Amino acid sequence: MRLALLSLALLSTGAFAQAVERAAAPPQAAAAKTAQQQAQNQQANAAAAAAGAGAAIVATQAEAAGVSPDPIDVNPQSIDPFAFPAPSPRARQFFGYASPWTLLMLAAALVLMAALIGKFSPPKRKRIKRATILFMLYLTTFMLAAILGMVHAEGWSRRVWFLADLFEVLIVIDLVAILLFDLVLFALKIEVANIVHDLALGAAYILAFIGILHRSGVHLSGIIATSAVVTVVLGLSLQATLGNVLGGIALQLDDSIHIGDWVQLASGQQGRVTAIRWRHTVVETRNWDTIIVPNSALLGENIIILGQRQDQPVQHRMWVYFNVDFRYSPEEVINVVEDALQSTPIANVAAFPPPNCICFDFAKQGGESMAYYAVRFWLTELAADDPTSSAVRVRIYVALKRAGIPLAVPGQALWVSMDDPQHKQRKLEREIHHRVHTLEQIDVFRQLTSDDRLRLAEGMRPAPFGRGEIITRQDSAAHWLYVLTKGEVEVRVRGEGSVEKLVTRMGSPNVFGEMGVMTGERRTASVVAATEVECYRIDKEVFKAVLRNRPEMVEVISQVMARRRVELAAVREGLDADAKKRRITEERSRLLESIQTFFGLDDEKM
Repeated sequence: MRLALLSLALLSTGAFAQAVERAAAPPQAAAAKTAQQQAQNQQANAAAAAAGAGAAIVATQAEAAGVSPDPIDVNPQSIDPFAFPAPSPRARQFFGYASPWTLLMLAAALVLMAALIGKFSPPKRKRIKRATILFMLYLTTFMLAAILGMVHAEGWSRRVWFLADLFEVLIVIDLVAILLFDLVLFALKIEVANIVHDLALGAAYILAFIGILHRSGVHLSGIIATSAVVTVVLGLSLQATLGNVLGGIALQLDDSIHIGDWVQLASGQQGRVTAIRWRHTVVETRNWDTIIVPNSALLGENIIILGQRQDQPVQHRMWVYFNVDFRYSPEEVINVVEDALQSTPIANVAAFPPPNCICFDFAKQGGESMAYYAVRFWLTELAADDPTSSAVRVRIYVALKRAGIPLAVPGQALWVSMDDPQHKQRKLEREIHHRVHTLEQIDVFRQLTSDDRLRLAEGMRPAPFGRGEIITRQDSAAHWLYVLTKGEVEVRVRGEGSVEKLVTRMGSPNVFGEMGVMTGERRTASVVAATEVECYRIDKEVFKAVLRNRPEMVEVISQVMARRRVELAAVREGLDADAKKRRITEERSRLLESIQTFFGLDDEKM
C-alpha cells in the first residue's frame, strides 16, 4: 500500500509543479510553448500513471506471496534477496557449478566453431567475438566463485555462481545459434535476415534468464509485473527509436530492400545499401559518402530501387543528350549513332535492350536552329554511371565526325571567317599535302609516282573510330581500303567456337583492308580500333584507276597480302617457320593471279 500511495503522491507532485510553472511563465512564452508542453505533459502523466500502476501491481503481488514490499517492515537480517539456495548434489556433477570439464568442453566447442566460421562463412566472425566475450565472462565468474567458495564466503559465492550459470547457458545458446544460422542454413543455401537471427537469439536469452531465476527460487510474478511497467514507460519515452526499430524489423522480414540494392531516396540522392540495422539503414553514395537513413523514413516515404525488375537482370536506364542542327535529317543522325552504339559492345552497357537514339524535341527559341537528341542505354554496373556515360559520348562524337555531321554550335556563338575561294583552296592544299605525306611513308605506295599518290590523296575520305570500335568485320563485303594515320588497330580472326584470336597489332602509318579490295573476296579478319584512330578510306574504284596506270604495283601488293594472309593462317593452323615460308610463296602466286583477274589486268605485262 505504501508503494501505491507513494506513486500517487509523485503523480500529484508532478501535476502541481507543472501548474506552478505555467502560472509563473510570461503570457507570451506560455502561448508559444503550449503545444509542446501539452504533448510532454501527456507523456509524463502517462508514464507516471503507468509507474504508479506498476508499483501497485508489484505491491499486490508481494502481499499475495506473503512478503512485505516495504523495506521498513522487514528485518534486514531475516531476508537476503541475493542469497540464492545452494546447488543440489546433482548440480555439482556433469555441467554443474564446480565442474572444470565444462570450461574445457565449451572452449573446445568455441575453437571448433571459430575454425568452421573462418573457413566457410568469414563475414560472420563478429558472432564468434560475441561468444568469446561471453566465454571470458563465464571463465572469470567461474574462477571467482571457486575462490570465494574456498575462503568460505558462501553468500557471495552463491551470487557469483548464479552469474556463472547464466553465462554458461548464454554461451551454449550462442554456439547453437552459430551452428544453426551460420553453418547449417548456410550449407543448405537458406538466407536468413540478420534481424531474425537477433530476435531468435534475444528470445532465447530472455527465456534462459527467466528459467535460471525460477530455478534459483526467485518469485517471477513481481518481475513480470515490473517488466510490463518498464515496457510502458520506455514505449512512451522512446517512440521515435521504437518506430525505427520496428521499421528495421519490417524491412528485413518483408524482404523489400536487400543489402547491395541501389536506391534513390526521397531527397534524390542515390546509393547502395550496405547494411540494414535495428535503427537505421546505411547507404553509400558514388561520392564516397555514407548516408544514415532512419528505418521509419524508409517505410514512410517512396523509395526507388534502381535497376530492379522481376525476373530480369539488374540494369538502370541512363540518358546522354546531344544536339545537331537542322541541316541533317533526324533519321540520318539516329541511324549513324545507333549503328555506332550497337556495332561494338561498350563496357557496362547492356546488350538488351540495345542502346537507342531518339529525337525528342526541336529548338523552340528563335536564336537556335537545332534538334535535341538523346541516347538511352541500360547500365549494368550502377556504380560506374559517369565513366560509362563518358564512353557513350565518345562513341557518339566519333560516329558523327565519321559521318561528317558536326554537333550543333550554340545559337549565341558567332563565327566570322573570310571564306573566299583562295582560303578554301589553301585549306584543301594543306589537307592534300598531309595525305600525300602519309602515303609516302607506306611501303605499298612508295613505288607510285607523285601524280598517282596525288590522285589517291584526292580520293581519300576521313574515317575516325573510337577505342573498341570494329572497323572491318570478318566475312563482310569489302568496299574500302583503309590508310591508318593515327593510333593503333588490332587484327583478329574468328576460329572454332566463334572465339576471336589476336593476330597482330598495327600502328600508324599503315594500310589494311587491301585484300578484299584487291581480290573481291570477303573480309578474312576483323580489324578493331585499339586506341582512338584516324583513318582515310580509299574507294575501290579510285584504287583500281591508279592500279591500271601502275600494273607493276601488283607484285608488291601481292607480296604484302600473301604475308598477312599466311599470318592469319598460322594463327588458325599453328604453322611453323618453314611452313609459313612455303605458304607465302604459294599465296603470292595465287593472289597475283586473282588480282589480275579481278582488275582485268590479264593482258598487261607484270
